[in-house]
Amino acid sequence: MRQTILKLALTLAMLLMAATFAAADTIYLKDGRTVRGTVLGFINGRFAIRVGTAPQTGGVSSTGTPSDEGEIQFFRPGEIDRVEIDGRSLDDLRYETRTVQVQLAPNWIDSGVDLRRGEHVQIRANGTIYAGRTRITPDGLRSTDPSAPLPNAAEGVLIGVVGNDPDSPIEELGLSREFVADRDGRLYLTVNRGSYTDARGAFSVQVRRERDLTATRDENNDNVFGDRRRNEPVRVRPRTPTTGNTGRSRTPQEITIDVPGTSRGTDTNIDLHAGDQVTITASGTVVAGRRVGNVGPEGGRAGVINTYPVQTAGPGALIGFIRLSDGQTTQPFFIGTQQTFTAQSDGRLFLAINDDNYSDNGGSFSVRIRY
Repeated sequence: MRQTILKLALTLAMLLMAATFAAADTIYLKDGRTVRGTVLGFINGRFAIRVGTAPQTGGVSSTGTPSDEGEIQFFRPGEIDRVEIDGRSLDDLRYETRTVQVQLAPNWIDSGVDLRRGEHVQIRANGTIYAGRTRITPDGLRSTDPSAPLPNAAEGVLIGVVGNDPDSPIEELGLSREFVADRDGRLYLTVNRGSYTDARGAFSVQVRRERDLTATRDENNDNVFGDRRRNEPVRVRPRTPTTGNTGRSRTPQEITIDVPGTSRGTDTNIDLHAGDQVTITASGTVVAGRRVGNVGPEGGRAGVINTYPVQTAGPGALIGFIRLSDGQTTQPFFIGTQQTFTAQSDGRLFLAINDDNYSDNGGSFSVRIRY
């Protein structure tokens, strides 16, 4: 019997070594069942097989149980009658590949891949993201973005990080890169750009790593080859890191822009997150039409009835609104000469002039924004 088992294992190993490109393997069991999938290897005296698509219809696998495509099953040599290996390269057995769609979004994209410290990972990426009229590939642009996760790297380049620790080093990946995980943790991916509300499209990212063929199942038949249990929740990694109860947030930044008297909405290029505190101060004068004339950021005298965006403020006043990620905008709010507020939702900050007729306006406000 021992010789038979050794002969079966040796024969299977030879088939695996000799295989070229493949579709699926077929395992015929002595009890009459047939299993189709991918033979991963011979581990602790048992064959490991990742179950593939069953030949029957109706969601039932060839083992006669509800379809569990992708699960790994183990069989002892004594249970197997014969194995048919479709042509497949040895790399297909040694490496596991997952493809992830990486959009430019408020949070990092969970790759679904858990890494071990010291593990080698290969990244290949393609696709295009459009930010406004700008076309971005995984290698990024020639410019940099001081508000991006890697402010000194190319704007829009594909980046990755292992784990949820805010201090985890960020890897610049681009079109193609191999790196070594410096810690245990989930791999997250994103695009190196601070703004995300004007973006559409996605990068298609292939994550390739070597299988761990030394791991075994636990008593619950879970966690094979280091894979995370399917129902275990994964923490979201926000693009703006925070830590526990410390209230850590982004480094405060400050910019100054001009808001012309004709502005129905000047883009500040600032993407706010819920809870961000913003302080705005403004100076200068604008012409709020021929009848009102020159006014400061507080605006002119408000009429009894008007159709201004902020009806309680006078013509020519400095106002603001936030454009949300779905394209909708918040209610406009009064800013005036100075205003401090806390953002109630994620979105892009816009500034405007409070008026209902911009055709005869002029001048501009100089606006300083600290956030």
